[in-house]
Amino acid sequence: MDCKTLITYLSDYIDRELDESLAAEARDHLATCPNCSIVLDSTQKMILMSKLTGQVAIPKARRERLWSEIEAAFNERNAAD
Repeated sequence: MDCKTLITYLSDYIDRELDESLAAEARDHLATCPNCSIVLDSTQKMILMSKLTGQVAIPKARRERLWSEIEAAFNERNAAD
């Protein structure tokens, strides 16, 4: 599994809704990819904070910048592979 594929399945992975073969591929990738591990950890923490504090909207400009930075990090990682 590569970074883009993991991101595609990240929500299902977190919710434990992947079939076992995809979940195993995701675990294998996460074990060797520090970038995806950070994304998983950050996403899980954000979900937890959201549950604890209620829904908080991220301003549109900040949200767009965050997604752009995530996309750039994955593109950089894929270019290096």
